[in-house]
Amino acid sequence: MNKDPKQAQQEWEKAVEKATHRFPERKDSFQTSSDIEVERLYTPENKDEKYVEKLGFPGQYPYTRGIQPTMYRSRFWTMRQYAGFGSAKETNERFRYLLDQGQTGLSVAFDLPTQIGYDSDDPMSEGEVGKVGVAIDTLKDMEDLLDKIPLDQVSTSMTINAPASVLLCMYIAVGEKQGVSKEALTGTIQNDILKEYIARGTYIFPPKPSMRLITNIFEYCQQYVPKFNTISISGYHIREAGSTAVQEVAFTLANGMAYVDAALNSGLEVDQFAPRLAFFFNAHNNFFEEVAKFRVARRLWAKIMKERYGAENPKSWKLRFHTQTGGSTLTAQQPDNNIVRVTLQALSAVLGGTQSLHTNSRDEALALPTEESARIALRTQQIIAHESGVADTVDPLAGSYYVESLTDQMEEEVEKYLDKIEELGGAVQAVEEGYMQREIHQAAYETQKNIENEEEIVVGLNEFQVDEEVNPDLLKVDDELESSQIQSLQNVKEERNQVHVNQALNDLEEAAQNTNENLIPYILNAVKAYASVGEICNVLRQEFGEYVG
Repeated sequence: MNKDPKQAQQEWEKAVEKATHRFPERKDSFQTSSDIEVERLYTPENKDEKYVEKLGFPGQYPYTRGIQPTMYRSRFWTMRQYAGFGSAKETNERFRYLLDQGQTGLSVAFDLPTQIGYDSDDPMSEGEVGKVGVAIDTLKDMEDLLDKIPLDQVSTSMTINAPASVLLCMYIAVGEKQGVSKEALTGTIQNDILKEYIARGTYIFPPKPSMRLITNIFEYCQQYVPKFNTISISGYHIREAGSTAVQEVAFTLANGMAYVDAALNSGLEVDQFAPRLAFFFNAHNNFFEEVAKFRVARRLWAKIMKERYGAENPKSWKLRFHTQTGGSTLTAQQPDNNIVRVTLQALSAVLGGTQSLHTNSRDEALALPTEESARIALRTQQIIAHESGVADTVDPLAGSYYVESLTDQMEEEVEKYLDKIEELGGAVQAVEEGYMQREIHQAAYETQKNIENEEEIVVGLNEFQVDEEVNPDLLKVDDELESSQIQSLQNVKEERNQVHVNQALNDLEEAAQNTNENLIPYILNAVKAYASVGEICNVLRQEFGEYVG
């Protein structure tokens, strides 16, 4: 039944009153630089039924215009810069520097061995320790990583997937050591294994046991860590692999449905876990397409959760998402041009209604970011927030003939992909058959061909080149880091109670053999005994096997 436009507006106004009581707007009134008052929200003069049905009001179904009634007039998005390199102590220094510079949340990048469940002393880790992120072997490293960072005041996002259960348990254990209860911890684990099979490749176990670990996390956190986002369903890496914007939304939502199905099949009720599902999207260069993409994702997810799954809690309908600007759009040539690219991408994310944002640094096509580059990236967000005026009204591009048409067209194209994936039997089946992978590969091929043919211009790369390149100072990870990290791991193993470690790992092995057992308490016990990431993952490798793509 269609909602009366006046009734819809009245409901929104009540929601605004409630929201501003809890989170007062940043100012009593907002004006342009010419002292023109900026209204909270702009709508068509004639609020017809189509407007209410397709766009509605912010904070109301279907959330096309945002998930909060006042959006950034009350609070800015979380400025959450992704960081991690070398040792835990080095990364802790970068975290504390960024917090001192005004960052409002942490985001952890782990090195490749940690991401695929190997310790730093494993032969498979040679040459990769601390290179693309921070090396975490045991609880001792996590303690160093979060030293002097109050976990009851700072939320933390962790880009970790196959070993997500292990790193989450380490975070919980550090919280306990700080005197912070599980119930007070806030943050997000990526925990999205399907996109690893599709686009990224840092998987360990086959799909079935991987989905078991994910639903175990859903169940455990719903009971004990209720403020933690138990998964960040990621379109970011799908886009980085070469997908189109439409494919990014379609494949991400399809994966989201697969996780919902798995949780329901495990016996959970939809409104028990759905409010803690989060999403992670890319922001690329085609400005208006990116804005429309975020609006489409919100609208479709709301429909899926309400109509397909029968969720009754409005929090279950809301697609909450983090955005990172497009790493694959950065060029090693003329790296200062990347500052402009990132600014446009970040602005599209804000105008699209993101809940948190990472802005890439200018030098990331060449190396991990320097402290100066990371500061410029953070300042980009702060200038958008405090100086541009775009956060003074909700969804300012709504009503644009182009944006609304593009939103509708993209929605139609996304739905075509979702229908095709449904025909194949769902996302897991589509992944196993390689359907999404083939679609992404084809899109990436077409893009690369267009760049090489100069049908697409990339400034500084295939046009407007300069003869001499002057690269900024680059961050270099100490070559001695690997040996010192291995020595640190050996020290932990010598000092810990090996009897307790063996008992915890044996208990985990037995629990893994019982498909009805939730593994998180056993992993937590092993973590607290200072069992390493590799030791815990090797127990699960033995029971679950390894996935070969």
